[in-house]
Amino acid sequence: MCGIVTAIARRNIVPVLLEGLRKLEYRGYDSAGLAVLKQNGTPTLQRLRAVGRVAELAAQADATGLSAEIGIAHTRWATHGVPSERNAHPHISGGLAVVHNGIIENFEELRDALRAKGYAFTSETDTEAIAHLLHDKLKTHPDLFDAVRATLADLVGAYAIGVISEIDQGRAIVARKGSPLLLGIGEDGHYAASDTAALLQVTRKVVYLEDGDVAELRLDGYRVTRQDGTPVDRPVHISSLSADAVELGKYRHYMQKEIFEQPQALANTLEIIAGGGSVSPQLFGSDAVDVFAATRRVLILACGTSYHAGLVARYWLEAIAKLPCSVEIASEYRYRESVPDPETLVVVISQSGETADTLAALKFAKGLGMTKTLAICNVPESAIVREAALRFITRAGPEIGVASTKAFTTQLAALALLTLALAKVNNRLSEADEASHLALLRHLPVAVAKVVELEPEIERWAQRFAGKHHALFLGRGMHYPIALEGALKLKEISYIHAEAYPAGELKHGPLALVDKEMPVIAVAPNDSLLEKLKSNLQEVRARGGELYVFADVGCEIAESEGVHILHLPEHYGLLSPILHVVPLQLLSYHAALVKGTDVDKPRNLAKSVTVE
Repeated sequence: MCGIVTAIARRNIVPVLLEGLRKLEYRGYDSAGLAVLKQNGTPTLQRLRAVGRVAELAAQADATGLSAEIGIAHTRWATHGVPSERNAHPHISGGLAVVHNGIIENFEELRDALRAKGYAFTSETDTEAIAHLLHDKLKTHPDLFDAVRATLADLVGAYAIGVISEIDQGRAIVARKGSPLLLGIGEDGHYAASDTAALLQVTRKVVYLEDGDVAELRLDGYRVTRQDGTPVDRPVHISSLSADAVELGKYRHYMQKEIFEQPQALANTLEIIAGGGSVSPQLFGSDAVDVFAATRRVLILACGTSYHAGLVARYWLEAIAKLPCSVEIASEYRYRESVPDPETLVVVISQSGETADTLAALKFAKGLGMTKTLAICNVPESAIVREAALRFITRAGPEIGVASTKAFTTQLAALALLTLALAKVNNRLSEADEASHLALLRHLPVAVAKVVELEPEIERWAQRFAGKHHALFLGRGMHYPIALEGALKLKEISYIHAEAYPAGELKHGPLALVDKEMPVIAVAPNDSLLEKLKSNLQEVRARGGELYVFADVGCEIAESEGVHILHLPEHYGLLSPILHVVPLQLLSYHAALVKGTDVDKPRNLAKSVTVE
C-alpha cells in the first residue's frame, strides 16, 4: 500500500520522482504528492499535491516548471482521513517535509501532546503527527539524522518514512519498520523507494533495509544505522529485474499481460526440476530434510488469493503426503486462542513478502514455539522471506495488476513441489508416483499455454453476463478454492457481486438466490466428483439459472438452452486447479473490460497490503 520515492542527485530529480510514482501505481493509491528543495538562493520547500492519479501531479509539475536536486514523493492509500488534497502527503512542519507508509497506532496521543505545545493540525492523517513531532525534536536534537532517530523512538506502529529539510538541504533521511523500503545506489546520486521497480530508471544496485534501520542519503554516499545509532553494513544487490519487465508491451492491461505470462512464469518456477529425475527437499533450504522429517502436520497462513492457494494445497498435502493440514486467514490467526505444536511446519504464502497480516501471523506462530517455518514468496529479499527458516522463491516476475494471476499459479506450483518433498522425506511417495507427478509438472507450462488460447471464446461469454449484478461460482473438492478465487477476481475488477460455494451446499441456502438473472459459473473437472456436480447443475437449471461451465474433455455435459460449455484442452489430475483458474481469470478480465472499470487499479484496493 502506498509508495515512497526519495532522490538526491546531480540532475533534476522531479522526473525521477514522478516516474518512480508511476511505477508504484500498482500498489494502490488515491492521491499523490511531492516536495522538493528549491535551490534559488536560500533553499525553500515547494510542495505539490493532487487527488487522483499521478498524471494530475505530473501536470502540476509541468505547469510550474518544477526543478530540484533533492526531493521526496508519495502515493497515498487512505487510512486516516478521506482522500483529499489536505490529507495527501508530503506533510510539512516548519521547514521540513515527511512522507510515510504504514500506520502510527499512537498518533492520537502524539497529536494531543503536540497540540498542547502549540502545533496546529490541518489534516486527519497520522503522518502529520510525525512531521510535527520531528520538528519538535529538532529543538533538542539539531542534527536532522539524530532528530529522526529520536522521533522514531516515540512512534508505535509500522512505518517507512522519507524526510527532507530546509535547514539540512544536503541530505535526505529514510527509515523503515514494518513497511518495505530500499535504497538505490546510482552513479549521479542516491535514491530510496518502496519497490525496486521505481528505481530501475536510474539504477539496478539496491540495498534492502531491515526493520529498525535508518539511512542517510547524500550526493556522495550513504550510511545506514540502527535506530540507536549503531552503524550497520547492508549488502548491495544487483536487481535481476529489467525496465522491460514492468512495461505493458503489446497488452492492453498488466492483468492481461500477466495472465499470458503464466506459462513462462511456471516454466521459470519449475526450472529447478527440469533436468532431474526426483524432487529434492533442499529446494526449500539446506535444513529442509531434517525439518520435513520432523513434521507431523502443516499449518498454512495467508491472505486473499494466497489463502486460496493454501486451500488447494491442503487437498494435495493430505492426499499425497498424508499429513494433516489446516489453512488459516493470517489476519484472524493471531487473534484467537490456538494450540501450538512444535512438530507443525508453518507455511506462509505472500506475493510481495511484505503482507503485514501474514508477517505478523508468522511472528506470532514463532512466538508460540513453532519454529519450523517456510515462506513461499515472489520477492527474495522481502521481510517474510527473511523471517522464515526455509523459503521457496517463485519466479513469477513483477506482478503489477492488483488482481493476482501469475503469482497465484506459481504459488500452486511451489506448493505442489512442497507436497512431493514432504511425501518423499516421510516415505509416502513411490518412485513411480514421483516420476508421474514430475512429468505433469514439467508439462504444466504447455498445458496452461493451451488454456490461454481459449481467450476469444471466454471474451464472448463475458459479453453475455457482464451486465449482471450478481454471480454464483460452484466447485467441488480441490476445485472449490478455485471457485472462490474466480469469485474474488470478478469482485475485484468488475465490481460484480460474486459468491462461491461448494456445489453440494446449494440445497443448504444458496439455491434460494438462483433465478434467470443469476449466472452460475461452474468448475467441472473430469474427476471422481463429476457425477455429483452434474446433479448440482441440474438443480440450478430446474430453477431457471443460466450455467457457464468450464469442463474437461470427456465430461459429457451437453450444451443446451441456458447451458454454455467451454472445454479445456486436457484433464490434468491433481494439478487440474492450476489449469481451471486461468479461464476464470480471463472471464473476470473481459467482464471488467465490458463494464469499463479500471482493471489494473480497482477502486479501494491495493496490491501490497502493508497495514493491518
